[in-house]
Amino acid sequence: MKTKSKNPKYVAWLNTETMHNTSKKWLSELEFTKDEQLFFDDLIKSYTLQLIDSKHFTESKNVVNQLVKLKKETDGLIETIKLHERELKIMVDGIDQIELEKAYRDKHGKLIITVSNFLEDYRTLKMRLFALVKGVLKDNKQKRLLQ
Repeated sequence: MKTKSKNPKYVAWLNTETMHNTSKKWLSELEFTKDEQLFFDDLIKSYTLQLIDSKHFTESKNVVNQLVKLKKETDGLIETIKLHERELKIMVDGIDQIELEKAYRDKHGKLIITVSNFLEDYRTLKMRLFALVKGVLKDNKQKRLLQ
């Protein structure tokens, strides 16, 4: 039995205020994510020696690489959403531009999915990073107890 690929669509009618508020919320979450990423950088720097230990090296390398990738993606999403927010004037200028308004709504629908997927991937990375650091801390604690 074959599975069909799903193409999710956001079909609800979105008014300009809702789209504006959603964009502001995304920007807020992404700016917080950038601050969090700085914290993660410091955390990784604090435990660099333990993370490059042979036991944790592969996982830490994967997490760090993914963190770098998500940092770039965060910056790109922030710029995309800022541009999207500036283009909102198409919706409120009082001129009927059916095609442009439809394109804006379509872009907003795609951004809903993109930002949602990004935040889900980011949460997964955070869980992996915290589990990794937790393992390092446990190992350090056990080593100190044995000495």
